Amino acid sequence: MPVYLLFIFVLLELGHAMMINNTIRSACRDGARIGSVEGTSTQMVQHRVEELLGSAVNPMHVQVFVKNADAFDDGTPPTSGDGVEELPDLELREAETRQLFVVRVKVPYQDVAILPVNLPLIGPFLQGVELAGQAFMRHE
Repeated sequence: MPVYLLFIFVLLELGHAMMINNTIRSACRDGARIGSVEGTSTQMVQHRVEELLGSAVNPMHVQVFVKNADAFDDGTPPTSGDGVEELPDLELREAETRQLFVVRVKVPYQDVAILPVNLPLIGPFLQGVELAGQAFMRHE
């Protein structure tokens, strides 16, 4: 019986994490679409992403980045999320036509988990895990 309950809780937690991850990716895509239109500010994109995530995640735990992605114009993909976060910030109202930018969102897993991540068997594996998504788009 305890193994069965553990299995059920793990399935619930995994399903919840996948739902949050899909919501993050969808919010990034929507934010990038909004940001690609002329006259949109970076703050408007960040607000829209937080608004979309608000139903699944406490917006206080969400980090939204809008970065200048011209470094990837040559077709070289980013190798890590940290590489994207180190890019220079971009104010979308000042973006040039066809300028590449990225909208990235990350949330620490411990802030969205259903079960506490400090459980003896599970905790050490989940410390420092982040759920993240990003979307690249060109400004019009």
